[in-house]
Amino acid sequence: MRAVVTRRLLMVLVLGAALALVGCGNRVEVRTVAETEGIYIDVGDLLYQVQISRIINPYDIEDRNYLRGLPTGTLPPKADEAWFGVWLRVQNTTEDTFETAADFEIVDTQENTFEPLDFGFEDNVFAYSPRPLGPQGILPNSEEPAGQGPVQGSLLLFKLTTDALQNRPLEFKITSPTDPSNVGIVDLDV
Repeated sequence: MRAVVTRRLLMVLVLGAALALVGCGNRVEVRTVAETEGIYIDVGDLLYQVQISRIINPYDIEDRNYLRGLPTGTLPPKADEAWFGVWLRVQNTTEDTFETAADFEIVDTQENTFEPLDFGFEDNVFAYSPRPLGPQGILPNSEEPAGQGPVQGSLLLFKLTTDALQNRPLEFKITSPTDPSNVGIVDLDV
């Protein structure tokens, strides 16, 4: 009789432990580093995803549109530089409104740092522009040209040196607009 009670007690304890572990499966993982593009990372209260990154060819018809409306006085890349684009998607999964990030940089393995050109080029519907993102919002949204295109991301435009393109992996850093110590990092697939 005592063995039956002990066996039942053991079964109840095992079942209770299993249920507790299953309950832990509901916990949302916070990820601030991605070893590749396409993975959402948490920066502040928003999720960020690098859709794609690549060199932009100003002689290609599609790519010319990404360079439209550059700020006045922007010089073309020198012989040892190239235009480089990072297409970003931002998602708000909460019921509150939050500012999207405005501080980005690319860092190569030699610790050379590159910042994007000014946001919101004139007449460029693909350019990323920091703004408040409402509850359950996505940037770019499906009503914007950047959200309707094949990439479905907003463009951050950089001018990188050809040396930096060789010093891989390149790290794309996103700094939270509310907490500068909160930085998300994505290794770019160059």
